Amino acid sequence: MIDEQQAYAASFYEARDRSLPDDLRELAADARQLAEAELAYQKARAAYVGAEARGIAIFGVVAAVLAFFTLMALIVGLIGALTPELGPWGAMAVVTGTLLVLVAICALGALSRWKRMMATLAESPETPK
Repeated sequence: MIDEQQAYAASFYEARDRSLPDDLRELAADARQLAEAELAYQKARAAYVGAEARGIAIFGVVAAVLAFFTLMALIVGLIGALTPELGPWGAMAVVTGTLLVLVAICALGALSRWKRMMATLAESPETPK
């Protein structure tokens, strides 16, 4: 109990010896440091979103292009299938099936990156207690 009283008395005398302008300067320095840390954190978040958005856009564009070619292959294949030979059916099935698999892979890649980015942004930094 005596140690606590001595520690309290020491901190009281230390606080009494400080001046208000010194305390305000220290408070301003702490606030500036906090603002700089927050700015750095927000810059890092923005850079992450930019990098992930680029990847999402690339996968989305590739999926859209492949979907377009899949539709064109289907149309050409159907026209070819209307001919009396069986050859065009096989070609249509192979080309269309392959392009659909590539579309699915790219779309799943974009969805995966989107979910990962949203999960990362949803995480809040731990606040000190």
